[in-house]
Amino acid sequence: MSATPQLALRGVSKRFGAVQALTKVDLEIRTGEVVALVGDNGAGKSTLVKTVAGVHPIDSGTVEWEGRPVSIHRPHDAQSLGIATVYQDLALCDNLDVVANLFLGSELRSATVLDEIAMEKRARELLETLSIRIPSVRIPVASLSGGQRQVVAIARALIGDPRVVILDEPTAALGVEQTAQVLDLVERLRQRGLGVILISHNMADVRAVADRVAVLRLGRNNGVFRLADTSHEEIVAAITGAADNAVTRREARTTEGSK
Repeated sequence: MSATPQLALRGVSKRFGAVQALTKVDLEIRTGEVVALVGDNGAGKSTLVKTVAGVHPIDSGTVEWEGRPVSIHRPHDAQSLGIATVYQDLALCDNLDVVANLFLGSELRSATVLDEIAMEKRARELLETLSIRIPSVRIPVASLSGGQRQVVAIARALIGDPRVVILDEPTAALGVEQTAQVLDLVERLRQRGLGVILISHNMADVRAVADRVAVLRLGRNNGVFRLADTSHEEIVAAITGAADNAVTRREARTTEGSK
């Protein structure tokens, strides 16, 4: 894992009219790690993701890519850097087959016509590399299960060879078996050296794949925790804003230890 973050947010703030959605938020993502972004409804998770994805440009603060400041004013800026986002609605075309969905907007061409053979070959190679199992790359995505549709959407995000992938609630509407399929894919993204931001309300999913957990509360940072040495109760306390929260307890332990 690199010492320099692949992506870093420094003091990022965003306001919508009278609503302060984000206030001086910090976040670091390194290659080869999964960072879960958690928080209650209205905590600012979606807004933060959309600032990184270029949907909502930040009002103040700094976005860094490989240690240098960058400007992200539109989705194309994020994609050009190497940031791919898979939103909860997936944005798949049900009537098109898997190959067409994977290359939607990024079609390969030979002279003036679509190179269907090259796209199918690339699609098969990508799905095989990710150990994604679907009946055929030439069937409409409407015939796929929820889990298969989710992994196809994630695979599509990898067509542009991103360095950071943002997954917005990828298992929210899935059953146990389909959830396992998606979490296995998240593990493989980490093994490929990508940085992954995983937005989730499911703490079991978070504990299954995340290295660190970043908690947002009311648009502000409320702790960043390594899962290896943080209890479930500490994370929940940070999310809910309990008076005796995770940050307070950790500071208390540090103070006692120094006496």
